[in-house]
Amino acid sequence: MTSFSVTWDYRCPFARNAHEHLVVGLEGGADWDVRFVPFSLGQVHVAEGETDIWERPGDDSGLLALQAGVVVRDSWPDQFRAVHLGLFAIRHDEGKHLSDETEIRRVLTANGVDAEAVFAEIATGKPLEIIRDEHTAAVDDHEVWGVPTFVRGDSAVFVRLMERPKGDAAFARRSIDRIVTLLDEAPDLNEFKHTSLKR
Repeated sequence: MTSFSVTWDYRCPFARNAHEHLVVGLEGGADWDVRFVPFSLGQVHVAEGETDIWERPGDDSGLLALQAGVVVRDSWPDQFRAVHLGLFAIRHDEGKHLSDETEIRRVLTANGVDAEAVFAEIATGKPLEIIRDEHTAAVDDHEVWGVPTFVRGDSAVFVRLMERPKGDAAFARRSIDRIVTLLDEAPDLNEFKHTSLKR
């Protein structure tokens, strides 16, 4: 089994693409042990001398959904993949706000998760602490600065997949396996970016 971690923030379209590949691949039988790591783009953009976003979560448009995702990841692991994609869809498919509690509750309920229990857990402050700790560890241990970042062993790489898997599990597995292979076998490859996209 191949083990690795991947960061996410529901606001990022490239995180959405990568995490769809992960979920579709896993649902299609991929032999991966994936650790889903919350990461706050709001905290990344806090200027030096400003108060951390953890101290003022209401100022961040993505933290409520991120907290809901973490609660489901840790307490309803069997429902996590579906909820995860549903929370990405709020922003990227439906054009709605990730700070809208009604929309988050809708996704939770539609996927068999007790929305009241999730928001009760968020109210304790523990999910925000988990996000802070996992975000900080990613920064401190691997110099992570964005999403999605794939981490395997001592290596970490930020990746932009331009295509969604569209339900194609074989495509999803190939996409993710290619990334993991490069992490393992090409540590000297620092950038590989097309100058233009042929579409």
